[in-house]
Order: sequence, then structure tokens, then C-alpha cells
Amino acid sequence: MNILEQIIARKKEEIQTSKSKIALADLKDSEFFRRETVSLKDSLKNKSGIIAEFKRKSPSKGIINDRSEVLEVAKSYDSFGASGISILTDQDFFGGSFQDILKVRNEIKIPLLRKDFMIDEYQFYEAKSMGADVILLIAACLSRSQVEEFAHLSQELGLEVLLEIHAEDELQHYNKYVDLVGINNRNLKDFKVDLQHSVKLKNHLPNEVLTVAESGIYSVEDFKFLREQGFDGFLMGEYFMKAENPGKAFENFVKAIRT
Repeated sequence: MNILEQIIARKKEEIQTSKSKIALADLKDSEFFRRETVSLKDSLKNKSGIIAEFKRKSPSKGIINDRSEVLEVAKSYDSFGASGISILTDQDFFGGSFQDILKVRNEIKIPLLRKDFMIDEYQFYEAKSMGADVILLIAACLSRSQVEEFAHLSQELGLEVLLEIHAEDELQHYNKYVDLVGINNRNLKDFKVDLQHSVKLKNHLPNEVLTVAESGIYSVEDFKFLREQGFDGFLMGEYFMKAENPGKAFENFVKAIRT
């Protein structure tokens, strides 16, 4: 199995465990389930355009940052103009947890993206119950019908949908319930990065679709190149998280792109 297949196999086990511990009715009865969500689409237009990510590790990079506290980093991202914050909730492969979102939710006002491998209806109720505003659907691990089903459910729950694609055949996964399309510059199967590839994919999408460049943005030059190509948002994590002080790294980056 490639790494994506390994992650999905493990995710199925996690979901079954979660279902046995917390009933769907309990998720619906939680504090944040009744909370009105905040729009990432609107926030992208009004702030830096950066969805800044909190990520401790990844399968391709290993440990990125196991020192920084999620609340401190999230507050810095918010203070210096992030349009949204992406928080990994996968534990085994990315070192995340549901608690990371719960710790942050009441402390910031900007949208929170629950970044995980969403393959079961139950996870969307989880996302709503923990205070997420946006969920990620990864085309590489879902069929077209699953994307439409899950995106529709997300809209009914008040969650916005970021659909991630990284190959031309995945363009067909786009549907009317998707709010934003993220184009991953990194191939999920071999982890190679190609910014030109993402630009080509973007040009196949309708002009009115909001697009987010994901992964592999390692410099101000990369950011400006992608912005010039018409991307509306930029999901960045490793660039900030590998720094000793991710919040300061984000502040410096925002100052640099504004000059």
C-alpha cells in the first residue's frame, strides 16, 4: 500500500472506535454543534489569503515541530492576519487531535478548517461538534458520488467545503456543493512538488471557482507566483511550523508579501 492507502485503512479503524465511544446523538448535543460557523470564503477576500496550518509532523517530513503549543500559534496566526487556520486532527500520521481544535475554538474568531481524511458521515458531525467551520474532502480517496454526498451533508450542517485535487481526472469531483477547490502542489502518492502542475489544473476550473494553492509553498517568491496565477487562497503549514517560533515566522512572511 502507498501512504495514502495506509492512512485510509487506519482511519477506518479509528472511526469505528469513535463510533463505539460517542453516539451521533451526543455529537449533535454538544456545545459547538449549535454554533453559527464563520465563512472562509469571505475571510479569504478580506485578509491575507493565507490559511495558516498547525502541523506537528507528516509522513513525508517526519517531526516538523513537537515543541509549539497550538493555542499560542493559533493566536499569533489570528493576530497577524491569517484568513483561516487549518488544524490537523489525524493522530497517527500527523500528530494531531480533536483537542487541538477544542483548545483554540473559543480563543479566535477566524474560520477553522478541520484537516483530516474524511471518509465517513460520522466525521462531519464530529467536525461540527468540535467547532470547525470548514472541512477538507480529498478527491484522491473519494469517489465522485462520495464527494457530492459529503459536500451536501456539510452544507446542511453549515460547514464550508474545501475540495482538494492533485490530478486532472479529479477535476470531475467538483460539484455545486463545493465552496473552494484546493490544488495540492504535492502529489499525495510520491510527495513530489510541482507548482506549474497546479497552475495547469487551475486553468481547467471555471473562473468563478475560488481556488486555494496547497503545500510546497516555501518562499515569498512561490507565494507571489501563485498569487499572480490567480489563486485566491494559500494553505501553508510547514513553512511556518519548521521555525522556532511559527507565529513570528508567519508575521514576517505577511510583512514580506505586503511590501
